[in-house]
Amino acid sequence: MSNSMKITAGQTVTRTLTALIRAMDGQRATTITYVDSKGEESVRTVEIHNILTTAKGEIIVKAMCRARGEMRTFSLEGIKAYTVHRIRFVLAVPEEKVGEAFPVAHFVSSAERLIDLELERDYPAPKLKLAA
Repeated sequence: MSNSMKITAGQTVTRTLTALIRAMDGQRATTITYVDSKGEESVRTVEIHNILTTAKGEIIVKAMCRARGEMRTFSLEGIKAYTVHRIRFVLAVPEEKVGEAFPVAHFVSSAERLIDLELERDYPAPKLKLAA
């Protein structure tokens, strides 16, 4: 893994997502350049614990912020650049956040598999009734 900044405008969403998922799965700290909804830019080092899709289809990243020591939510669209580091996670996730904020994080080997898992979660197959 390279420690150089990756500019998200220069790569596909799939490539960005794949890199962030690998950082999450490998428990690697990630520095992001983030622009919030007010247009304010900040640089933060975070520990990604979950990547989710909202009901509106927006991809969000749930991560512990090393500067604040708190769980934060970032929209994928707001992440303008990132660097995945070799250093591992060091922050503890608050107990009350484990079950509610992070359902089950899962390992995926490809962006396509992530999309499959998200679709399966959002559109579960109907349960078949067995004949008696």
